[in-house]
Amino acid sequence: MFAGSKRFPNGLTHYFTICTKPNSYNLRSFKKIAVDSDRGISDAKSIRFTGRRLGHTQLQPVGETQSVESPRIQHRPNTQFYPYPYPYPYPWENSLDIYYYHLMSTQSAAPTAETGEIPAPSGKLIKADSIAAKFRSDIEQTIRERTSSAGRKPKLVGILATDSKPSESYAEFTQKTCDSIGVDFVLKRVGGAVVTKEGDQEIRGVNGEGVEEAIIEANEDSNIDGIMVYYPIFGGLQDHYLQQVVSPFKDVEGLHSKFHFHLYHNVRFIRPKTLLSSSPFGSISPSSVAAANTKSIQQDDTPPPGTVKSIIPCTPLAIVKCLEYLGVYNTILSYGDRAYGKTITVINRSEVVGRPLAALLANDGARVFSVDIDSIQEYTKRPTSNTNAGPRRLYHPRHVVHPCSNTLEECLALSDVVISAVPSVNYKVKTANLKDGCVCVNISSEKNFEKEVRDKASLYLPSVGKVTIMMLLRNLMRLCQYQDILREENSQASVASV
Repeated sequence: MFAGSKRFPNGLTHYFTICTKPNSYNLRSFKKIAVDSDRGISDAKSIRFTGRRLGHTQLQPVGETQSVESPRIQHRPNTQFYPYPYPYPYPWENSLDIYYYHLMSTQSAAPTAETGEIPAPSGKLIKADSIAAKFRSDIEQTIRERTSSAGRKPKLVGILATDSKPSESYAEFTQKTCDSIGVDFVLKRVGGAVVTKEGDQEIRGVNGEGVEEAIIEANEDSNIDGIMVYYPIFGGLQDHYLQQVVSPFKDVEGLHSKFHFHLYHNVRFIRPKTLLSSSPFGSISPSSVAAANTKSIQQDDTPPPGTVKSIIPCTPLAIVKCLEYLGVYNTILSYGDRAYGKTITVINRSEVVGRPLAALLANDGARVFSVDIDSIQEYTKRPTSNTNAGPRRLYHPRHVVHPCSNTLEECLALSDVVISAVPSVNYKVKTANLKDGCVCVNISSEKNFEKEVRDKASLYLPSVGKVTIMMLLRNLMRLCQYQDILREENSQASVASV
């Protein structure tokens, strides 16, 4: 390997690197570039470098080979030229000698020869793996401690009741993650997920058949710590009913109405025994809980004595954790108000993800536009005007919802963050409507953003699935804590009654 450089009056540095590599290159992010002789390379007026992606980002040369003269290198016949956007050294050895040409600027990006304009930088693609890894080590440690104290691994049961391919894939992914992290995962197949053979013929069960019985059986099994059901099954109200059949002490997905009540009312800390009561607050008045909760929010996220954090639906929670990782949340601000100053658009107001996510973000201080097929709503906990009773307060104890007359395009133009959850292959958020430098998050199984989204977005997160699984397992360990607290309280009550 050999590298040389030559300084030219216009402030650009030309790097010439001799490398050895076969004729295929697994490279990314190549751009067409033309180099003129007035940049210091003689006999190069007709040189053009063209890279195009073929298959698995394989780069192949296009165009005739030209010669380059430089006092620092010697030209070899039949050498091919490639633009390369990364600094040397290159980890390639043996085979053909290749000249690589790397054009760098000590002050700014080099303008293209065709337009004379400096190309705009593209935003950064963020993978969910790096975010999930941030939580994995803590969850693994908690699982090891729980396994040691309880004498067995935490047990999670997944109930699959349909022939849905996405649900099947999600179940397999859950199984793989649980096996690797130390959780005992059991997949129970019922209804449409069961296939029986009669002779040479395969017969599949009816979607949804037996799912309620499977949930009740898991509720009653003391060796099962958590239950997850792969929705949708029936859709609509019938699925909502099944979500209430799951015991709140085993609901790792956080879909039970008690947890939704806590989320919408901004109740962050609870006493586990209240989950047994018909009232979300048990024997405690809602006003006293709200007052204590508001006070604790203004300080930090440490639960007040006798309380623990409430379960939050795992997908909305995963998105919040992603936004914290991406720097959208301001950690200098008080806990419970760290999204203050951010405007966020959430597309799709579903009861499972969209609506609770909008409420969660608004309760953290953000101004949220909740967009659905027939309306747009604004979620905020900050009053929009002074009241007759006195001066404007800092914020409501929880978010309030207002109708919004903005169009989707107007919402996008204002938004620092855009989150889309539309389950349609045909739906796309138009890049042209995005605010420059915004953060875009796709939580749909389909790609809701256009290919050129990073032309406008500074950060783009195409999926959150791996973070959602981490939050689900974190909820599992919190439910184990609930059960331990409840057993301890029952034990103390039994002793006191003797």
